[in-house]
Amino acid sequence: MSHSNTQRSLATWKSVCNETDLVRDSGVVVWLDGAQVALFYLPGAQEQTLFAIDNHDPESGANVIGRGLVGCIKGDLVVAAPIYKQHYRLHDGQCLEAPHQRLRVWPVRLNGGVVELAVS
Repeated sequence: MSHSNTQRSLATWKSVCNETDLVRDSGVVVWLDGAQVALFYLPGAQEQTLFAIDNHDPESGANVIGRGLVGCIKGDLVVAAPIYKQHYRLHDGQCLEAPHQRLRVWPVRLNGGVVELAVS
């Protein structure tokens, strides 16, 4: 078993909303232990259909990532920050325009109609 799979299996999963709260091809924001987490539900995506990424935009200082537009750049699923339009990869939070910037991402899953995030 790889190290990342071991970490995932040791994580505690916390319910944050219901699957019916998600908006197809868009973002919604939930609270997790004082943090705002943007959830993006992309049922047409290749392997992963649900992503959890920090809602706080480090460039503008605003909590707006969940309102960003999703798209694909060079094969990477991204969200465009609404204010200054930086693109963040959904799978790892890396900013394409500013490699020194990265948003936190959380492991996320659907479990019986409930959205759960992994916390360590």
